[in-house]
Amino acid sequence: MYKHGIEVEEKATAYEQPMATRYGVQVIIGTAPVNLAEQVLVNKPVKVSSWDEAVKAMGYSDDWEKYTLCQSMAACFQVFKVYPVIFINVLDPVKHKKSNEASDKAVSNHQVNLGRDIIMSSVVVKASSEGEASTKDEDYMLSYNDSGELIVTLLSTGALYAAEQINVASDSLDPSMITETDIIGSRDMETGEETGLETIRQIYSRYGVVPNLLAAPGWSHKPNVGAALMEKCRDLNGIYRCECVLDLDTSTKKYTECGAAKATAGYTDPHAIVLWPMVLYGGKKMYYSAVYAAMASYYTANNGDVPYMYPSNKLLGVDGAVVSDGTEVVLDQPQAAELNGDGIVTLLNDGGWKAWGNNTGAYPEVSDPKDRWIGCRRMFSYVANYFILQFRNRLDGLMNRNTIDDVVNAFNIWGNSLVSQGRCAGLRMEYRREENSEEDLINGRVKVRIYFAPYTPMEYIQATEEFDMNTLRNTIVGEEEAV
Repeated sequence: MYKHGIEVEEKATAYEQPMATRYGVQVIIGTAPVNLAEQVLVNKPVKVSSWDEAVKAMGYSDDWEKYTLCQSMAACFQVFKVYPVIFINVLDPVKHKKSNEASDKAVSNHQVNLGRDIIMSSVVVKASSEGEASTKDEDYMLSYNDSGELIVTLLSTGALYAAEQINVASDSLDPSMITETDIIGSRDMETGEETGLETIRQIYSRYGVVPNLLAAPGWSHKPNVGAALMEKCRDLNGIYRCECVLDLDTSTKKYTECGAAKATAGYTDPHAIVLWPMVLYGGKKMYYSAVYAAMASYYTANNGDVPYMYPSNKLLGVDGAVVSDGTEVVLDQPQAAELNGDGIVTLLNDGGWKAWGNNTGAYPEVSDPKDRWIGCRRMFSYVANYFILQFRNRLDGLMNRNTIDDVVNAFNIWGNSLVSQGRCAGLRMEYRREENSEEDLINGRVKVRIYFAPYTPMEYIQATEEFDMNTLRNTIVGEEEAV
């Protein structure tokens, strides 16, 4: 068709799709404004796959200091857009609350704003302090606004509609009542009830996923919580393993003092990734562990769901670095390297704020590459978990050589695929007859060996500059001859 003129067509809006992961799943434990949630969930792992799901399940507040899970919600679904994430809220509105004495509130446009943190079910409205309680949904209705404030709206069909003031009593969530013990949790031997970090055991049974990164922003800088997180990294459900992301206490203001602070806290486990300082996002302080865990999960999802990429030198999407009192932290490369030498991951502003560091908390005491390097440690955990998950369906089959060869060959096909994709240098399995005694075989036990070579990071490049006198001399001589 012949065209002459201007034409406009519309294209469907393109939304950035979040990245899905199975082997980079984060488990975040802390506090949430559950008064805003659709259902109050306490000490229960909750799997969410989007911002909307997280808000419905946990509620959301910009007060990240009181409601620590909210900063991970922002990091996972606003900064990096990765899912799923498993949240564990320990704030119980039945126990962790304070009473607000009944008081008179001025009415404006038939409404009263009670403020944040109010537990809706606790509100009692009266015409006056001496009066009888009014009836919800007949005399008034309650609703939260976008800021999380509870609004009392007087209904035109009720007895309070013309009131200039009303008397209100209520309870508020009190996150300050949460202690390290609530985060660490326990298991009641009589009832079997589990709380805090003890509920991590339920995750695989509930959702069929194995945790990859454990974090507790706002709490992991406390040594008792950090110790509990490190302990949980081994033998999840008796068989799985993972890593944890720990914040170093940012009351430590000097980078030169961080190594000693790390040693005092005991953050020296190979499964621990130790971070300092805090970060700024949207003008607010955020614990580094919230955004680092989201970033590491994102790059796992973005690289074939294999955690072979080192999280160092990757953009964090944050605006700055600070310590707990808000003092700005600006490190140069030698200063950041000093922290790395103490087994601490920090961040640098180099064309944007980036994570900086490849060593686990075990360094410098431990030099074994599988326990020193973050990428190697995550890959060893990944291969172990993958083998268990993918080959458990071979259990209880007939004990014969064909079955054993089937396992070994299938594993080696997978290992070769990782090598061909450049995700590791080598991965293979062997069955050795001499390591499998008759007693083992009779008792249904088979031993195999896995040989694994993940890549170490190219952390340092040295170039030597030299003045090339010969080239200069030849150039000058050539110019003279040309004249």
